[in-house]
Amino acid sequence: MASLNLKLVDPAALPPARPARLVELLDYAPGAVVSRVLAKTSGGSVTLFAFEAGQELSEHTAPFDAIVEVLDGEVELTIGGARVPAHAGETVLMPASVPHAVKARTRFKMLLTMLRSPGPA
Repeated sequence: MASLNLKLVDPAALPPARPARLVELLDYAPGAVVSRVLAKTSGGSVTLFAFEAGQELSEHTAPFDAIVEVLDGEVELTIGGARVPAHAGETVLMPASVPHAVKARTRFKMLLTMLRSPGPA
């Protein structure tokens, strides 16, 4: 069987052509939010986050859709003023231009996929 000779352009990115357990790619840090960008293009980005319990991102907006996939623990999202609890194994869409916030109810990890709309044709 031939081995692949693959170059990793960004050491923080996912290794090409190899399975990865996302929940194991980033460690928790006491009293902190840790992030690791796994992929970034003009069309969007994929970022892994690890939040200690009680950590939060204050309300903000983004000009593109964001998909939160909870990998571990529990989070309380606030989207357009509505509280949206989510647990490991659940996915939530945060629509573009709608104010949202993130608060870790327990330690939690998420994969955040940002999807930029294509420009005018």
